[in-house]
Amino acid sequence: MQKEQLTIPFHKYQGAGNDFVMIDNRTTKWIDPTDHKTINWLCDRRFGIGGDGLILLQNHPTHDLEMIYFNSDGTASSMCGNGGRCFVAFARALGLIKDQCVFMAVDGPHEASINAAGDWVELKMIDVHEVNCHPNNYVMNTGSPHYVTFVHKVQDVKVFKEGQAIRYSDTYAKEGINVNFVEATPEGLDIATYERGVEDETLACGTGVTAAAISYFIDQPKAAIAHLKNGGIPIKAKGGQLNVRFEVQDNTFHNIWLCGPANGVFEGAIVKE
Repeated sequence: MQKEQLTIPFHKYQGAGNDFVMIDNRTTKWIDPTDHKTINWLCDRRFGIGGDGLILLQNHPTHDLEMIYFNSDGTASSMCGNGGRCFVAFARALGLIKDQCVFMAVDGPHEASINAAGDWVELKMIDVHEVNCHPNNYVMNTGSPHYVTFVHKVQDVKVFKEGQAIRYSDTYAKEGINVNFVEATPEGLDIATYERGVEDETLACGTGVTAAAISYFIDQPKAAIAHLKNGGIPIKAKGGQLNVRFEVQDNTFHNIWLCGPANGVFEGAIVKE
């Protein structure tokens, strides 16, 4: 007897090289959130569609939409900043929003705006109330947990090897942490990130870029303030240029906006047996 096949429609989006499988899950529940094996297969770059993660777009009772995000290994994840920006671009392409929206994510509601061309998204991130400062790193939660360390030349860092060593160290092995290597330049910041859940270097990480900008403000306040007065801190990831702006009051970072490109790449359908 032939197995029943399921044909799943999808879209592929990327934001600064951070790429995602996007599925409109509003009317037909294409994906079971507990089916980690299928999600991992869809994100596989050889046997599936390929992506750093998978995002379900769903209705929400009190907000415009809801974003459900999964790591490429199939596990449910904490917030993904670039994924959130791609989610907004996807919603705009579907005709569900115009130039602004408020959507629900795992860490709460997020405001967002998108330009007329539909390829530049500004996403409001959660407030950061606590940063743990150590002699050679900063640790905080920007929607996902991040470890930030400043380096002399980010291009010389062996991101996979050094990032994996920190992520699986005794301190962070159980819960996992994203690891960011950051170089301060006259133009802003250059960054490379090892992401938990992907368990590899990614071309960009929105929550990591946010953590890097906050760390920069603590580490080099004069330079960071100069950039903020000029519209935000420019951050060059390996997959593209991003910008972060925020305000600081009573040791809390608030009104944090992650800004950058978000583009549809292709769409299609994939058969699951």
